[in-house]
Amino acid sequence: MTNRTTYRVLAAATALLALGAGAGCSSGDAAGADPQRVDVVAAFYPLQFLAERIGGDAVRVTNLAKPGAEPHDLELNPSQVGQVTDAELIVYLKGFQPAVDDAVAQNGGDRAFDVTSVQPLLDATAGGHNHEGEEEHAEEGNGGKDPHVWLDPTRLAGIGDQLAQRLGKADAEHAADYTARAAALRADLTTLDGEFKQGLATCQRREIVTSHAAFGYLADRYQLDQVGITGLSPDVEPSPQRLAHVIEEAKEHQATTIFFETLVSPKVAETIAGQVGAKTAVLDPIEGLAAGSNGDYLSVMRTNLQTLRTALSCS
Repeated sequence: MTNRTTYRVLAAATALLALGAGAGCSSGDAAGADPQRVDVVAAFYPLQFLAERIGGDAVRVTNLAKPGAEPHDLELNPSQVGQVTDAELIVYLKGFQPAVDDAVAQNGGDRAFDVTSVQPLLDATAGGHNHEGEEEHAEEGNGGKDPHVWLDPTRLAGIGDQLAQRLGKADAEHAADYTARAAALRADLTTLDGEFKQGLATCQRREIVTSHAAFGYLADRYQLDQVGITGLSPDVEPSPQRLAHVIEEAKEHQATTIFFETLVSPKVAETIAGQVGAKTAVLDPIEGLAAGSNGDYLSVMRTNLQTLRTALSCS
């Protein structure tokens, strides 16, 4: 593809510039510019959240995906490739963002922390019906696996514990602090998990019809049944047959709400809602924060819980 070729040329040019600079100090906003803190590059928002909570004031975190942008198809500019090259730790999810995978393969080395290495991914059909054609919409790099592991707070806590260990190796002086902050985050995530278990324990319905199949971990954890209009990739247009099948299922389960998300157009969800006489509502997969958002992972998850309780008529 032309974009991929262009990216590789830019990456190579950046690497050559880095070599030309020698081993001297970085300048400006480049990663490595602050000798007092560990420079961490996070591939997208949930990993930024983890790094900031666990790293505290001992780290400087750069998120490669900007607020309001859909992170699946992120393309890196030369400056961002340079940030990956210079970072002391790169936190990413292999297979989720091909451009990040390429940059890590070329420049990451042993500074890369792939969260799938400590938290194996579920199959794309987990937490829902095994719909015909759903697998084919999975991101190629994930091989039919669902990357949205952060939507299970207990799995995110496990990733946080391992991230604390990696930060401790990069910065032994603050290792105990990283461990303590990871424990505090685990406590917060355990509380959140309890709120979800209690809040979704008694509901009139357990099926969630979503604009794309991003909620397998949440459905698996809290005994919900996900019906994804498309597969894992939010920019894949569903076929007419798929739309008809989802409409049929939504009617069968008497769904009152069709969920869409903040970073993706609601048009398909609105079409289905119109066909079944349902409302639409936002259920956020937290792949990134909306531009200008004052929330964080915990607050957005709690908003999701209230949305689900209303839509599923939970007591």
